[in-house]
Amino acid sequence: MFARTARFAHRRRWLALTLWVVVLVGVWGAASGGDDYRENYTLPGTESQAASDLLDRSSETKTGDSLQVVLHDKDGLREPAVQDRVDKMLAEVAKLPKVTQVRSLYEDKAAISADGRIGYATVVLDVTSANMPRGDTERILDAVKTVEGQGLQAELGGGAARKLAAGEGGMGEMIGLVFALVILVFMFGTLIAAGLPIITALFAVGSTLAVIVVASHFVTIADYTPYVMMLVGLGVGIDYALLIFARFRSELARGESHEDATVKALDSAGRTAFFAGSTVILALLGLVALGLGSLQGMALSVALTVLVTLLASLTLLPALLGIFGKRFARQFAARDAKRAAKRRPAAGTGWRAFATRVQRKPLAVLIAGLVVTCALAFPALSLRLGFTDAGNDKPDSTSRQAYDLLSQGFGPGFNGPLYVVVEGENGAGKPAAAIAKTLNGTKGVAAATGPLPTDDANVATVMTFPTSSPQDEGTSDLVDRLRDDVLPRAAEETGARYLVGGATAASEDYSAKVADRMPVFMAIVVGLSLVLLMVVFRSVLIPLKAALLNLLSIGAALGAISLVFQHGMFGVEPGPIEAYLPVVIFAIVFGLSMDYEIFLVSRIQEEWQRAKDPTVAVREGLGHTGSVIIAAGAIMVVVFGSFMLSPERMLQQLGFGMAVAIFVDVLVIRCLIVPAVMQLLGKRAWWLPAPLAKVLPRVDLEKH
Repeated sequence: MFARTARFAHRRRWLALTLWVVVLVGVWGAASGGDDYRENYTLPGTESQAASDLLDRSSETKTGDSLQVVLHDKDGLREPAVQDRVDKMLAEVAKLPKVTQVRSLYEDKAAISADGRIGYATVVLDVTSANMPRGDTERILDAVKTVEGQGLQAELGGGAARKLAAGEGGMGEMIGLVFALVILVFMFGTLIAAGLPIITALFAVGSTLAVIVVASHFVTIADYTPYVMMLVGLGVGIDYALLIFARFRSELARGESHEDATVKALDSAGRTAFFAGSTVILALLGLVALGLGSLQGMALSVALTVLVTLLASLTLLPALLGIFGKRFARQFAARDAKRAAKRRPAAGTGWRAFATRVQRKPLAVLIAGLVVTCALAFPALSLRLGFTDAGNDKPDSTSRQAYDLLSQGFGPGFNGPLYVVVEGENGAGKPAAAIAKTLNGTKGVAAATGPLPTDDANVATVMTFPTSSPQDEGTSDLVDRLRDDVLPRAAEETGARYLVGGATAASEDYSAKVADRMPVFMAIVVGLSLVLLMVVFRSVLIPLKAALLNLLSIGAALGAISLVFQHGMFGVEPGPIEAYLPVVIFAIVFGLSMDYEIFLVSRIQEEWQRAKDPTVAVREGLGHTGSVIIAAGAIMVVVFGSFMLSPERMLQQLGFGMAVAIFVDVLVIRCLIVPAVMQLLGKRAWWLPAPLAKVLPRVDLEKH
């Protein structure tokens, strides 16, 4: 199949290229109506979700989220002239799209700080923050800013306002592509040859992005999904095309015609890319088992990106090789002749010498590699999950300014209140008043206000403001203390039902849900990958070794993220790690690490089948693949690392973690630990029990 596909695409090169162009133009034409990205963080079965559902059922009027117009005047907000200006501004805000109500700070004494200098008005929207159009938020901000001057400061806070702080991405991806092109030019020596892997990746990612834009109108897909798709798609797309192109070049060096070189490259490296991509897809589909709202849409979107990238590598790339193959044959032949004339060492000589040094002391190399990776992974044991808030936004953003003003005027816990929802059979007023009194005397609570009635007399809410900020560990401890101790005792005394809700409590529940389902997720991903690798390599020990080493890469990534983003190394704003990030990194990095495992071990297997000498197999395997793995890893690192330039903290964490994982995986694990382990295992590496050998299908990964 691989050979027939490659030969067809090579001979019908212009047809294949035209079809890809038609697909790209067609899907973007279908996507011209725009996207409808939205997020879904519902958590069925959790206490915070139960509290939210109860409030929804008890309210006849459904509203969306809200924004806060935060005001500061050093001379006081109750000055008549200041109040007149603020009232006029709020009246204009009330007329804007998506605004259903504006509650002035002068209507509620609690909305102005004790010193009278800081206050907030509440702007009620008819949509959630996630679905609030950016343009409508900007119009509200523009109206709010008109009141500034003469010592009065006005800022806009809330979830929708945070989108303004996020800014627009794009520059980081471009920088990553430029660096990837530089690496490829250095490796292949010509701009055209270097450009083919990037062109292939851009066609694949571009087509899939357009499909996801259309799909966003029918399924829940989060707005950060396209960035993750680009991050993974560009990385694997360039890698797979590079692997195939490198094999194409080696076949040309053997004297094959450019058509036969293309067919043989796809029939060998194409198979490797196919099975490597399959492991990435399996790992991503494992995220679906978590059942976490929009995370499922992201996983399916990225899996589709990898699938289309594989199709492009197996069909578009051979067509491009057909178009430029003769030129490449001349250029590479000239370079090889020049190398021979200057008596330079043959390609891979340095890697063979390196492998020989590793093989002399494999146990020492193995121990050193394990010490390095385990030391980097150690901080992951103290990983604290949660969600970032406006306190992590850029200092000059309006959402951060609003956050800081509210903390200054009303205390750090004001930005993350807890909602204690009370449900009583004979009315919620008395049990709600009782719990408010109890909460005001509870350690960690700055103030509890209420009860706030709803349209249902049996349901009320008590707003509880912690003494600590939303991301502080003290707030997490308070949520646990309320649920495990304070509220159960109150329920026994009053007979009412008490539920802790709100964004901070939901963050705790989300983290707990991820932790609960993580073992099932890991079992699915690791189990399926083990079966796939056993089929591919017909070995038990190689898949087990691969899984364990992949877990080391993931641990190193999470440890590095913890050091930088949780503990604030290198001047980064400290805060919790996004709650869903560990599972996303696990799925993507586990799959990508399997890529490099298959790239390297498949060539070792090829040499083992040829020479039946494990020492020669390891040395020749690394000699043939070392430079390609390093180049592929370097491309991954620069593409992933470029997302550190993104204004989104989540993308910064994801890009940094994956860049560290690939860096460790390529330099330490694939180039040091794997050759050392394979040397220590020797012939035992290819052991497969007879009963398994009969059951498992036989797959020839490399054709030679």
